[in-house]
Amino acid sequence: MHLTKLALGLGLALGISFAASAQTTMRISIATAQASHQGVAIDVFAKEVEKRTGGRYRIQTFYNGALGGEREAIEAVQLGTQELVFTSSGPIPNFVPETKIIDIPFLFRDKAHARAVLDGPIGQELMTKFDGKGIKALAWAENGFRHMTNSKRDVRAPEDLKGLKMRTMENPIHIAAYKGFGIITTPMAFPEVFTALQQGTVDGQENPLSVIISAKFDQVQKHLSLTGHVYSPCIFLMNKGVFDKLPAADKQAFLEAAKEGARANRAKVDEDDAKGVADLRAKGMTVIDDLDKSRFVAALAPVNAQFEKEFGKANLDKIRNYK
Repeated sequence: MHLTKLALGLGLALGISFAASAQTTMRISIATAQASHQGVAIDVFAKEVEKRTGGRYRIQTFYNGALGGEREAIEAVQLGTQELVFTSSGPIPNFVPETKIIDIPFLFRDKAHARAVLDGPIGQELMTKFDGKGIKALAWAENGFRHMTNSKRDVRAPEDLKGLKMRTMENPIHIAAYKGFGIITTPMAFPEVFTALQQGTVDGQENPLSVIISAKFDQVQKHLSLTGHVYSPCIFLMNKGVFDKLPAADKQAFLEAAKEGARANRAKVDEDDAKGVADLRAKGMTVIDDLDKSRFVAALAPVNAQFEKEFGKANLDKIRNYK
């Protein structure tokens, strides 16, 4: 009897240790807070991976740039020192130049248009371009439409941007466009931005409402203008070598989990967009929501002519006119 119990106990102990050793832990990081739309994305993704693989994979989640800024995290994924990252499109053209096209200002009519483009053939084709860079793109998600904030003055017209020192993403398209507005561009990794605004190193920054709210920029910025000048996607990225080694069913589980994460992320962006303006006004920000967007589009005409030369007008029109 005791021997049977002992054998059973040993068997259970061995079974448990075997189960523990059979679990693979991977890491995923974001540059923003856990309470943000990006936090929602990776929390749902982690839960879905675990559920869909019967707990054989555990995803550890890191927030607030704990593993470095977006560019560093993408490099780590490319090198294989980190398995996964959820990043905005900001630094991605430095790794996959073909993605630059989606960062062009005023390219997308609204979120529905942008989501349709990314989830459709154009976006799926762009995802294949990561393969040759040692990265597997799992799913497009969302950062949102970007708006301008600053500590100096109300921005109602493009001329009001002239001479403002603004933090920008480490993104060549954004930098070229903002220089077209007369902005003094200061590329900077996201984890450094709050302090730079607080200390007056830069006057302002531009981000979607979801980021402005979760980063508490209202504490260091007085003026917000709903320029909606650039649509900013996010994307789930994985080290390609790690992805390729997964059995077919697990590959599918990771892809499906990323889609679920993207769905939850977009829903959070919608929620933040719906209540964000009232929220930020209540926190003391001056919000300009009635500016004439056509003037901002017109101010970028020379820069857009350059973009049409670089990317081909037909390629831009294909995105602009996508139904």
